[in-house]
Amino acid sequence: MINSPTSVAVLISGNGSNLQAILDYFNDKPDVAKIIAVISNVDGAYGLTRAQQAKVPGIVIDHKAFSTRQDYDQALLETLTELQVDLVVLAGFMRILSEDFVKTWEGKMLNIHPSLLPKYKGLHTHQKALDAGDKEHGASVHFVTPELDGGPVIIQSKVPVFEDDTTTELAERVQQQERNIYPLVVDWFCSKRLVMVNNKAVLDGNELPESGYAAD
Repeated sequence: MINSPTSVAVLISGNGSNLQAILDYFNDKPDVAKIIAVISNVDGAYGLTRAQQAKVPGIVIDHKAFSTRQDYDQALLETLTELQVDLVVLAGFMRILSEDFVKTWEGKMLNIHPSLLPKYKGLHTHQKALDAGDKEHGASVHFVTPELDGGPVIIQSKVPVFEDDTTTELAERVQQQERNIYPLVVDWFCSKRLVMVNNKAVLDGNELPESGYAAD
C-alpha cells in the first residue's frame, strides 16, 4: 500500500519567505507532502502571491471581520477541517491562537520562532539579543502548545552576533537559517519520523533534548 502525501496548510500574515522555502522543498518531494492551502489573516499579504505562483490555493480569513478571537479561530478550524489538513504550519502567522484551537491541533501544528528558545519569547527577539549582548542568536522550530512559544523544541540553528550588528542584519542572518531548517522539520513530520509524545518532541523514536536536534 502506497502512503498518500501528508496534507499541509501553511498559515501566513506577510511576505512568506519561509512559505517559499517550504514550497520549493516539497516541489521535489510530492510523495512526502502536499501543500493544499495557504491561509492568510491579511488580505494582500505577499505570501498569497507566492501561493498563486506555486498553483496552491490561497485563502483569506481576515481577522478584522470577526469580533472575537474565538470566532476567528472557529472559522479557521472549520476551514482546516473541511480541507482535511494533517499538519498546520505557522510561517509568520502574526496571531495568538486560542487555547481550544491549539489543543485541537496539538501535535499537528508547527511554528518557527526567531530566537533560541526558551530565550526571548514573543516579539522583538533580535533587539532583545542585541540589548543583552548575546554572542549567538538563532531560530527554533517547535510544536505549538497553549503556552506562547513554549512548545517542545524540535531543532535550533545558531548564528553569531557581531558587535556592530543592526537588527536588520541579524534578522537576515537568522532568516537564512530559518529557510534551511523549517522545510526539514516539516519533512520529518510528514515522513512519520517526528511526533509529539507527553509534551516532548520525539524523532526516530528518540526523545529530543530541550534544545532540540542540534543543527549547528
